[in-house]
Amino acid sequence: MRAAATAVAVLTLLGLTACAGGPSLETRAAITASPGDSQDLAIGSAGFTESELLAQMYAALLRHAGYRTHVLTVGNRELYEPALEAGQIDVVPEYAATFADWLNAKNKGSKAPPVASPDLGATLRALRRLAGPRGLTVLQAGRAVDQNAFAVSAAYARKHHLKTLSDLGRARLPVRLAAGDECVQRPFCAPGLKKTYGINLTAIDPKGVGTTPAKQAVQNGQDQMVLTTSTDATLDRFGLVLLADDKKLQNADYVLPVVNRARAGSERPAAALNRLNKVLTTADLVNLNEQVDSWRRLPADVARNYLVSKGLLPQR
Repeated sequence: MRAAATAVAVLTLLGLTACAGGPSLETRAAITASPGDSQDLAIGSAGFTESELLAQMYAALLRHAGYRTHVLTVGNRELYEPALEAGQIDVVPEYAATFADWLNAKNKGSKAPPVASPDLGATLRALRRLAGPRGLTVLQAGRAVDQNAFAVSAAYARKHHLKTLSDLGRARLPVRLAAGDECVQRPFCAPGLKKTYGINLTAIDPKGVGTTPAKQAVQNGQDQMVLTTSTDATLDRFGLVLLADDKKLQNADYVLPVVNRARAGSERPAAALNRLNKVLTTADLVNLNEQVDSWRRLPADVARNYLVSKGLLPQR
């Protein structure tokens, strides 16, 4: 890859904390400024595989559209979101429902009622209401979704004829669930599984969300189900399969770009990024994650190969 295509910088904590409180009085006018079209764009990545892949694809598409781009790897949303507001980062890949509730909690406190839901349209409207006053523009959501999901062993699914969470509820099987501690109270987890699907949860095994120990516990029969994500690329390795969320318990965590309005809010970058939204699917994300996590390929190479295969970038 060219140096420009693979350049990855890491924002230091010092550099980001300067903007942790959002726009200052001096820069607040930028929030209401006309949508910008800066020629040098920083693409933020949260540092995990999927975020890195999306950031690399965004960077490549924008570069193909005539922008100079580089990827900045930042550890978490608490750091990169203020940097996005301040224009230290111009574009980030986000998840509609999660980002909406995160901004809502930032505005109203951690106990604020959630604004996200399984309805993508309603979730996007809430997200845009929250993002706009912060100088952020939420672009179109694509076809890919990365939401909470539940997996069981393939053998267990075959034995009990399970394809959906409703099937598991109707079976009335005792289910020990490997998940994070917070599952006990999160509406999408234990309470929702019981209320929406009637699943007979007997215990929560606190092994984390989609961790290797959690999957191993289901693989060896210690637990019957694990909380993971819909783009988990390692399920096959543990002999696990997802059960469909047929009653839509999970929120609409569709992948979408969020941009700094003053620097990248014009139609041109939006058009370049929307080309990916039209082709990228959840199954594609699973495959791309697998290439990095299991096949040990570089995210930048996997991202470019995918874009070329979809006709979004020319062959070299």
